[in-house]
Amino acid sequence: MPADAHIDGSYWMHGTPSPERPALADDLTADVVVIGGGIAGLCTAHELVRAGRQVVLLEADRIAAGVSGHTTGKLTALHGLTYARLRDAHGALAATRYAMAQQEALDHVVGLCADLGIDADLERAPAFTYVTDEERAGEVRAEAAAALEAGLDATYVTDTDLPFPVAGAVRLDGQLLFHPRRFLLGLAEDLVARGGIVHEHTRVTSLRERAECALTTESGASVRARDVVIATNFPLSVHSSLLARLSVRRELVLAAPIATASAPRGMYLTPEDRTRSVRTAPYDEGHRLLIVTGEAHEPGTGHPGEHLERLTGWARQAFPGFGATGPVFRWAAQDVRSVDHLPYVGHEHPDTQHVFVATGFGGWGMSNGVMAGRLLAAQVTGAPRPDWTELFDPRRQLPLREFPDVVRAQASVARHFLAGRRPRCTHMGCELGFNELEDTWECPCHGSRFAAADGRVLQGPATRPLEEAGPVQDGAGGVSGAADPRS
Repeated sequence: MPADAHIDGSYWMHGTPSPERPALADDLTADVVVIGGGIAGLCTAHELVRAGRQVVLLEADRIAAGVSGHTTGKLTALHGLTYARLRDAHGALAATRYAMAQQEALDHVVGLCADLGIDADLERAPAFTYVTDEERAGEVRAEAAAALEAGLDATYVTDTDLPFPVAGAVRLDGQLLFHPRRFLLGLAEDLVARGGIVHEHTRVTSLRERAECALTTESGASVRARDVVIATNFPLSVHSSLLARLSVRRELVLAAPIATASAPRGMYLTPEDRTRSVRTAPYDEGHRLLIVTGEAHEPGTGHPGEHLERLTGWARQAFPGFGATGPVFRWAAQDVRSVDHLPYVGHEHPDTQHVFVATGFGGWGMSNGVMAGRLLAAQVTGAPRPDWTELFDPRRQLPLREFPDVVRAQASVARHFLAGRRPRCTHMGCELGFNELEDTWECPCHGSRFAAADGRVLQGPATRPLEEAGPVQDGAGGVSGAADPRS
C-alpha cells in the first residue's frame, strides 16, 4: 500500500460546520419517529413536519455526515444501465414510473432550494452512462432506447467531453450537480424551525410495534410514536423476507482540483472496471474539483489499499495532472442494493402497519432519498400516493429471473457466517474483515462497521460495540487483513 494512502474524510464535510444537536436524554412521545439523519430521513421528516405531524428524528452520529455526507452528489434520473433492465424484468410501465419518480425528485430539490433559500451549488449538467469497450456499445444503445421509451429525453452518442474516447454513451441533459451536505443542513434548519425535533448521538437499539411503536436508545431513553420510519441505509431492524434481498457494497472516492479549462462539464458513469464515476464541483477561481469514484467491493473483503491504488492510477491516467497540485481528498461510500435493482420504500413487511423503511437505493440515494421522503410522507399521512408507490413496495413479489441473485447473495452471506475467524459482527455474528485504510472492522454480510481502536459502532445495522477490537497484527508487527483469502 502506498505510504500516502489513507482515508481523510469527505470533501463535503470540509467547511460545512453544523450546530451540535443534543442527544436524547428523556423519554418522548411523537406522531412519527424517523431513524436516520441522511437524505432519506431528513427528507421524510421535513415532508411530515410540513404536513403538520409532530416528528422526532434520531441520528446515531451527526446528521448529514454518514452515507449522504460521503456521496458524490449527483442528482440524475439516468442510473447506469437501469431502464432496459427494468423494462425487461418489470415491464415498460415500471420503467416509465421509475423515470417519473427520479425526475420529480430533481424538480423537488430545485423547488426546495428556491423556497428555503438553500445555496447548494446547484448546477445543470448532462449525465452520461458510457463504455469504452466496443463489444459493450450495444448495451448503452439499448439503454438509450429504453430510457427514451420511459419518457426521458435520452440520446445515444459517441462523443463526450471526457479526455479519452468512448465506444458509446447514453446522454441525458438537464440533470443536477449539487453540494449534498449544504442541501441537507438547510433542510434540517427548516425542519427545526417548523417544530421538528432532532437528536444526534442517539442510537436506537430496539424497536417494538404493538398498539403504538416503542423505541429504546443506547442511553436508555425511549420514544413512543404511532409510526416509525427506518432510514438508516441498511435497516437496523428488518424482517427476514427483506433481509435476504439486500446486499452491501463499498466504493472509494478521490477528489482533487484541476484547471477549469480541462474539467469535464458532465457527470459520467461506466459499469466497467468495478465502476468508474466522474463529476466536478466548484472549487476556486481557475479550478474545479474533479471527483472520481470506483472499485466497488463488499465491505470487509479484499485489500482496500489495492483498490485505492488502482483508482488513483486510473484517475491519473485518465486525467493527467490529477493530484499534482492542491489537496487530494480521499473517502469511501457505502450503498445497499436490492436483488431486483429497485429501492424498498414503504411498509417493512406484510404484517406491519406502522413501521416503514427506505433502503436499497443501489448507489442512487440522492434522487431516491428525495423520492422516499415524499412517498413515505404520503403513506404516513394518508395523502394521495404517487403513481409509482407500488413499484417500490418492500412487500412486492420478485420476478422469477431475480431468484438466482437471491440464492447467490445468501450463499455469500452463509460463507461468512460459517467461517471460524474472529471477531464477529454483533448484529448477526458474521465474520468481520479488517480495513487497513480506515482502521475499521467491517461486515460483508450487512455492512456494519466498527472502530478498530475501541470497537465502537461506526455504521449499523449493528447496535452493540465489539468486545474484541484492534487491528490484525502480522508476524512482522504490521497490519494485515483478517479476511485475506490468500492467507
